[in-house]
Amino acid sequence: MPLAVLLTGTAVLYLWGLSESGWANAFYAAAAQAGAQSWSAWFFGASDAAGGITVDKAPGALWPIGLSVRLFGLSSWSVLVPQALMGVGSVALLHAAVRRVAGDAAGLLAGAVLALTPVAVLMFRFDNPDAMLVLVLTGAAYAVTRAVEQGRTRWLVLAGALVGYGFLAKMLQAFLVLPAFTLVWLLAAPVAWWPRVRGLLAAGVALLVSAGWWVLVVELWPAADRPWIGGSQGNSVLELVFGYNGVGRLTGDEVGSVGGGAGGGWGETGLLRLFGSEMGREASWLLPVAMLLLGVLLWRSRRAPRTDPARAAALLWGGWLVVTGLTFSLMAGIIHSYYTVAPAPAVAALTGIGVVTLWRDRAALASRLLLAATVLLAAGWSSALLAGAAGWLPWLRWTVLGLGLVAAAALTGVHRMPRALAAGVVVAAVLAGLGGTAAWSVATAATPHTGAIPTSGPEGHGSGPGGRGGPGGMRDGRGAGGPANGLPDGGAPGGGPGGILGSPTPSAQVTALLQEDAADYTWVAAAVGSNQAAGYQLASGGPVLALGGFNGTDPYPTLDAFRQMVADGRVHWFVGGSGGGMIASSDTGGSDAATRIAEWVQASFPARTVDGVTLYDLSGAAS
Repeated sequence: MPLAVLLTGTAVLYLWGLSESGWANAFYAAAAQAGAQSWSAWFFGASDAAGGITVDKAPGALWPIGLSVRLFGLSSWSVLVPQALMGVGSVALLHAAVRRVAGDAAGLLAGAVLALTPVAVLMFRFDNPDAMLVLVLTGAAYAVTRAVEQGRTRWLVLAGALVGYGFLAKMLQAFLVLPAFTLVWLLAAPVAWWPRVRGLLAAGVALLVSAGWWVLVVELWPAADRPWIGGSQGNSVLELVFGYNGVGRLTGDEVGSVGGGAGGGWGETGLLRLFGSEMGREASWLLPVAMLLLGVLLWRSRRAPRTDPARAAALLWGGWLVVTGLTFSLMAGIIHSYYTVAPAPAVAALTGIGVVTLWRDRAALASRLLLAATVLLAAGWSSALLAGAAGWLPWLRWTVLGLGLVAAAALTGVHRMPRALAAGVVVAAVLAGLGGTAAWSVATAATPHTGAIPTSGPEGHGSGPGGRGGPGGMRDGRGAGGPANGLPDGGAPGGGPGGILGSPTPSAQVTALLQEDAADYTWVAAAVGSNQAAGYQLASGGPVLALGGFNGTDPYPTLDAFRQMVADGRVHWFVGGSGGGMIASSDTGGSDAATRIAEWVQASFPARTVDGVTLYDLSGAAS
């Protein structure tokens, strides 16, 4: 019954008012739309049904969304409900994993902490790949828990397969859990040394197959018969894996990236990064508590047998947290505050296991003092985070802090209290520890979120500078500095910063023009940058070619290739003012092909302005 209440409450939180966010991230919504119209686009993860260019990730997270849109039609619900269900599944899997080592109460607390982590609420109501990543990695942690508990290789193989699928959702980020999973199996599995090594090898094969089959197929597929690989300069998945989405994320040297060069404007690195203004209110509410309890669990189990399940659990979730946290703290490349959803299951698990372990041992003074310290730490850090949200529920900060002080004091003598009074202390401690994160999570669910870089929290109180997101952050889908339609001032093709991160919502008149004679063209329009193309594609229902991919710096198509497309009558309209020119390709090593195409169109075709949008009809002869 308690589990049913937890999962029902999670579902309500994640589904409540879901359609208010529209397409959420139109970049992925358009790819889901394309996948619903074309099985080829679905398989490759193309941005449009005609298969021009892919998104800059493997399509593992897009596959379920594309199937949902194919089954139920294109709508906000068909795009976003799968993400919410992944959230409910993640909470259920976390409960199951923690319950096996620390009991039902610990599992329920861990599940509640995950469900009420603001960035989890944000991502499980959004169509980014992070929801799928968290689901499969939490499932993999459950499988490792079963494998270590029973010494069964088949569970370890399942874990490897799930991490491999995580790679197909968000590439190398999925592998950050592998050091912890490997250590726990080798250290704690209740079998001899050679079976442990053999099991690890089998899991490695499963991971390689699960992660690599799609990469192998795409690399062997004739390039002329598949979409261009978005995010690459050489039309190669391997380049995408190890470059733009790989080493470049760590060093900041990302060819064709938004930032340009090492450091790229993605915030200061350092060990306190996850606690800072960009990321603090996303997932750090209980991060200090999780780190404290990790130390407590490891200390308490220091003399336990090799196969001790409590120590294995601490190493499993603690290793996940430490490796992922350090990577996010020190990486110099592209990073957004919502990435912090990745360590959220580990924070939740350590909180659930650690708190319940100390509560069961409350007869000991040390355990009571540690419980009191845990509540004070949670309440104090929550109060500090709430202090940064000036003007939003100002009473909550002091309420959480006051409850924390009272609960911490009461916990020092809770072992002598009557059952009813002890229950009241527990309630006060839970409210003090979870009050801040729960309120911020509910506010996140109550606020529509759209655009490429969402952040949690109520309207006007984001996690980053200026109140919204990290570098280039947004809430409403507008590009930094751009007007509401995502077009730069003047509407010249390829100019200005307005459209790189925001997707426009075209008027009925513009949409009607794009739909005019749509069946006669491969692409109803072309626009610089994937987000611009996505907005027009979602509105018109027809394929829109994203020139240059997400950043407008991929070398697809070249000017000569695009001129041939136009000559062959494959593209009807060109949407001006697409924002591709905001990035200087000389700074990032990316291609300037999209900018050159925009300049050629502007010089060769007459422009017309419809509801503030500059359109070029490519069906006529070029001057």
